[in-house]
Amino acid sequence: MSLTTLPGVCGIGLRAPHYREALALQPELGWVEVHSENFFDGGTPLAMLRRVAERWPLSLHGVGLGLGSAARPDRGHLASLKRLVDETCPASVSEHLSFNHSPHRYVNDLLPIPYTRAALDAVAGHVSETQDALGRPILLENLSSYVEFPGNEMNEGEFLAELVRITGCGILLDVNNLYVNRVNLGTDVNAVLAALPLDAIGEIHLAGYSEREGMLVDTHSQAVHDEVWRFYREVIRRIGPRPTLIEWDIDIPPLATLQAEAAKAQAILEGRDGLA
Repeated sequence: MSLTTLPGVCGIGLRAPHYREALALQPELGWVEVHSENFFDGGTPLAMLRRVAERWPLSLHGVGLGLGSAARPDRGHLASLKRLVDETCPASVSEHLSFNHSPHRYVNDLLPIPYTRAALDAVAGHVSETQDALGRPILLENLSSYVEFPGNEMNEGEFLAELVRITGCGILLDVNNLYVNRVNLGTDVNAVLAALPLDAIGEIHLAGYSEREGMLVDTHSQAVHDEVWRFYREVIRRIGPRPTLIEWDIDIPPLATLQAEAAKAQAILEGRDGLA
């Protein structure tokens, strides 16, 4: 099975304030992405998502599996995700390269992991278990970070490349996260990009960050910043067009604003943004 069947255009993160409007107006959206966990309980949200999936290509983006955790993926969570995948037949399924739980505690955050061989072995096992449960490959998203573990044995790109090689998973390249890490941590983004297997990059995310006490925070609460647009343009020139998503999760604007942001990304994908 292919990593993703998303069309090579720009889509939007479809959030609760826009479900009814989108279904009523049927706007031209390249594709839509939702957070998987919001639909695990079925009922009205799932019924609405079925209608969405009938109209636009759908991507399921998880925030709760914590595949970078030391503990195995939660079986109940995996079962719920499997049911949702079977119900909606999404074009793409993705998760974060992060940890969030132990056998005794769950943290509602996406926390960074060490890039070591030991961590790689553990994460690869969790990714393989998840893919076996779902019966399909998933995409893993690079993370925004504010601290680095001492003793890293590889950069994030090399870590992801090894996961792709071992498990057959794909990559969700969050350009905003990579830019945030360059500013906050001095990450060599060229080295990260150079390490990634380009044919494994199945999706790109764009979002707006916030500035707090001299650091950039990946809040998804604003429009994409000019610096990130410029970086995105560089990435597309380097790797070629990829399905791209506009994420906006806090202080969510009108649907038309998301469509306008998507139009900017689409212009870059098509090489008609007017900049050399």
